[in-house]
Amino acid sequence: MTRSPGEAAVDASDEVTVGPLDLAARVDEALAVQAEAFGLSREEVEVRRHIVLRHLATPGARALGATRRADDRLVGFVYGMPNDRVQWWSTVVEPYLRREGNEGWLEGSFTITELHVLSAYQHRGIGRRLITTLTDQASEPRSILSAIDTESPARELYRKLGYRDLARRVLFPAAPSPYAVMGAPLPLLRP
Repeated sequence: MTRSPGEAAVDASDEVTVGPLDLAARVDEALAVQAEAFGLSREEVEVRRHIVLRHLATPGARALGATRRADDRLVGFVYGMPNDRVQWWSTVVEPYLRREGNEGWLEGSFTITELHVLSAYQHRGIGRRLITTLTDQASEPRSILSAIDTESPARELYRKLGYRDLARRVLFPAAPSPYAVMGAPLPLLRP
């Protein structure tokens, strides 16, 4: 196998596959991945558990997982759903989007609700595969998401996929940092 410069060698037992995920059945594993990414407390994880399960009841909600081929261990996941303006997230971001003239992005969009990959598995294209595979299945013409409003590898990935900032300095209740809302036409770019 030929590797590009800087590409790490991957042991065959560490190979990862991306495919459908029964997120309700594996919610605790997924939240462990998210907890590592955000340093969540046990109480925060429990709150998010109820949110994820509620989201999964939304028509059109879908999830994908990245699992190790050797043992089916979940190392990353993404889930999303068609945006609904009455959902909590939309009601929070709407004034920020309106202020920037981007309120229309709340209509006809597929929302990426969560995307996380364990740090040991980042920089392997897993996050890109998760988000592009999920959005390729969307019937909506565009996608929206929120990300911590700082220059980060996640924001860099989103920009490479065609997302652009729609609103910045978005404050969610109880969130310690401001967020950016980003949007992209579908299908996402393939650099």
